[in-house]
Amino acid sequence: MKLVIQIPCLNEEATLPGTLADLPRAIPGVDVIEVLVVDDGSEDRTSEVARRHGVHRVARLPARQGLARAFNRGLQEALAMGADIIVNTDADNQYRGEDIARLIGPILDGRAEMVVGARPIGETADFSPLKKRLQRVGSSVVRALSSTTIPDATSGFRAYSRDAAMRLTVVSNFTYTLETLIQAAEKHIVVAHVPIRTNPKTRESRLFTGMGSYIRRSVATMSRVYVMYRPLKVFLTLSFLFLAAALVLLGRFAYLYMIMRPLPTGHVQSLVVAGVLAIIGVLVAALGVLSDLIAMNRRLLEEILTNTRLLRFGPGHRREEPRS
Repeated sequence: MKLVIQIPCLNEEATLPGTLADLPRAIPGVDVIEVLVVDDGSEDRTSEVARRHGVHRVARLPARQGLARAFNRGLQEALAMGADIIVNTDADNQYRGEDIARLIGPILDGRAEMVVGARPIGETADFSPLKKRLQRVGSSVVRALSSTTIPDATSGFRAYSRDAAMRLTVVSNFTYTLETLIQAAEKHIVVAHVPIRTNPKTRESRLFTGMGSYIRRSVATMSRVYVMYRPLKVFLTLSFLFLAAALVLLGRFAYLYMIMRPLPTGHVQSLVVAGVLAIIGVLVAALGVLSDLIAMNRRLLEEILTNTRLLRFGPGHRREEPRS
C-alpha cells in the first residue's frame, strides 16, 4: 500500500520546510510514503527547497495556473508514482501532519473513497466571526448541492483512493474543494469526513484578495459545476418559473376580462407579457434538454478519460478483503 502526500505550492520556500518536517514517516497499514511537491510557477526557491529536504518528486508548472490546476496536476503525478492513496495538504502547514493517519483511516478500512478533514471552525482563533459564519453557510450550500454531510466543504486536507482520483476531473481554475465534492456525488464516490486539528496561521491566504472576491468566485464555481452536472434540473426549474409567471398574468387578464367585463379592461399588456414569458419558458426548457444531451456526452468523455488513465497508470495495489 503506497501513500503519496501531494503539496501544491506557490512561493513557499519559507513555510515548506516546516510542513515537510511535520509529515509522518510511517503509518500503520501503509508500506510506502512518498512526498510530491507541485510548484505552481513559484518565483522563489520553492522547488530547490523541496529537493533539498528530500521530496521524492517535484512537478514544476512553467507559470502560475492556480490552485485547482496545481491540484489536478498533483493527482496525475501521484497516480504516475503508483499511489494507492493520495493525501492533499497545504504548504503553509495549516494542517497537522500527524492527522494524516486519521484522514486515510476510512479508505484503509474500505468505508470511503474520499475523505475530507473537518477543521474545528468554531474553535479556530484565526477565523473572524464573519468568516466562521460564511464558512458555515457555504458548507451548508455545498452539502445541499452535493448531497453529502461534510461540515467543512472548503477544507483542503483530503484523502483520495486511487479509484476516486482516476475518476475525478477538475475543470475549475479557482479551487478544487467545492468542485470535487459536487462531482463526487454525481459519480457515486463514497465521501466521508473526520475531525482534524490545525496549526497556528503562518501567512495570509493567497487564494483570494478579499472576502468579497472569495464569495463571488466560490458562488460562480458552485453554480457552474452544478449546472454542468444537472443542467436539466436547473433549466426546467427556470422554465417552470417563467411559465408560472405567464400563467399568473394570463389568469389576471382572464379574471379582469370575464369578471369585470362591464368595466373597461385595458389590460392587454398582461396578455402580451404572459405570451412573452411563456415563449421564454419553452425556450429555456428546450435549452435544458440540449444541455442534458451535452452533459451525457461529457459523461461519456469522462469515462473514456478514466479508462485512459487506467491504461496509462494501471490499477495499482489491491487490498485483499478480510475473510469471514
